Amino acid sequence: MNEVILAKNGEIALKGLNRGTFEDVLMKNIRWRLKDCGAFSVTKSQSTITVRPKDEDADLDEACQRMGRIFGIAAYSRALVTEKDMEVIRREAVSYFRQSLESARTFKVNAKRSDKAFPYKSPDIQQLLGETLLDAYPHLKVDVHHPEVSVNVEIRDQNAFLHGNQLPGAGGMPVSTSGEALLLISGGIDSPVAGWMMARRGVKLSAIHFQSPPYTSDRALDKVETLLSKVSGYAGDIQFYCVPFTRLQEALRDHCPEELFTILMRRLMVKIAVRVAEAHELPALITGESLGQVASQTMLALAATNAAADRPVFRPLIGMDKSDIVRIARQIDTFETSILPYEDCCTIFTPRRPKIRPSLEAVEAAEARFDFAPLLEEAIAGIQVKTIHVRQG
Repeated sequence: MNEVILAKNGEIALKGLNRGTFEDVLMKNIRWRLKDCGAFSVTKSQSTITVRPKDEDADLDEACQRMGRIFGIAAYSRALVTEKDMEVIRREAVSYFRQSLESARTFKVNAKRSDKAFPYKSPDIQQLLGETLLDAYPHLKVDVHHPEVSVNVEIRDQNAFLHGNQLPGAGGMPVSTSGEALLLISGGIDSPVAGWMMARRGVKLSAIHFQSPPYTSDRALDKVETLLSKVSGYAGDIQFYCVPFTRLQEALRDHCPEELFTILMRRLMVKIAVRVAEAHELPALITGESLGQVASQTMLALAATNAAADRPVFRPLIGMDKSDIVRIARQIDTFETSILPYEDCCTIFTPRRPKIRPSLEAVEAAEARFDFAPLLEEAIAGIQVKTIHVRQG
């Protein structure tokens, strides 16, 4: 059986003269994600990308699963390639859709004729094929509004394609078309979702995490790496930086006002993240902060945190409710990992009465009570680096 995958790009179609560049990146990403599924050709024509197995060893089932996680694809479907001959199309459709039509009660035929030289117009194709399928499966009825099965026919330049209902793709823009950024990731629910959302906008991710042994355990670090591996299933390989943060947190605890502890901690994290971003030419940071969710995420607290950064800090969750964030976390399969009971450094030394309306002057004055510079350099020197590879399936 000669089958292919047809992928429809969504937002890329709006890119005008730059469209080809975005399509080329998307095809490159598809080739890379499918490289261990066997040999495939990836070509584009008329807003559709065709993924075609080159031999019988190519795993089309696995390739279909992976296509649903590639940003830039709005919808995709597995399709049968046939001759551009109406009799062949009718015969092949009866066989190709047997399993789905035998168990359905209603269906509809959709036809798209890109090759205007084909002797049948779209309404004619729909009528002829519909009659053929009704003869072959007399229990069926036509339902043009809410069919259980959609039988789709596309007449293109070289071939005709038959496929069923399109599957929703991951949408968004191809990863790396919007640059790169560094995600500050904890073990919670929010930051993995923030990374996923920015990757969906075409950002290639690196990630940084702050570890505070013995207050945090190896299982907390494993949890973060698992979260990143799940995000990588959409975002691609992620360069991961793990920062030893214990001595900085202990210095904060010993020398700074308790009510400002969390904001001061966030500022130190941002300063370290800026240094890493600068060293690796990453022009922006990403955090999982949502306005008003906790004391360190009020408007004034966020402003105090921003003042420690020399580059944009993207906060894709800033206006979202927690229920919306949880819904996405469940969708991308990070939620159950995020709620595992292994504390990260953001949850230790939590102040009893955190300041929710801090002035930048008060925060900077509190920070100046202790010389953090040597400990910052020590933490940066101790950063461990590894690559979180794409999690398939």
